[in-house]
Amino acid sequence: MPTKTRPKSPNVTIVSDNPETLSGLQTYFDGAGVATHGTRTLGELDGVTATTTAVVLFPDDFGDREVLTTIAHLRRTRPRVLLLLVTREPHKLDGALAPDGRSLPPMVLPKPSFGWTILDAIRMHADPTS
Repeated sequence: MPTKTRPKSPNVTIVSDNPETLSGLQTYFDGAGVATHGTRTLGELDGVTATTTAVVLFPDDFGDREVLTTIAHLRRTRPRVLLLLVTREPHKLDGALAPDGRSLPPMVLPKPSFGWTILDAIRMHADPTS
């Protein structure tokens, strides 16, 4: 009988300028067995690598122009990385959400969102058969 190989654990980068949000989500993901890297600045996203499954970004914590530039950069340089945007104001991101035919379209979740909702989206992306 063939054995089913277990999917690789997701590797997630969390970006929030709010220390409580960052710490709380990292703690939740760590407890769920998800490798995380957290940062409070958009400039540290150059560290997103080919092993990164998803970037969870809280755009309300940063300036609109900086967020839109970051989203465009990630879509161009890491087209297979799931970009989850947790925001109260999704309309500000409309220009960055359109399908471009080259990258995964970003997923928008309402703020507040529970850690399990974010984790479910990441796991579905990492293993669509789950």
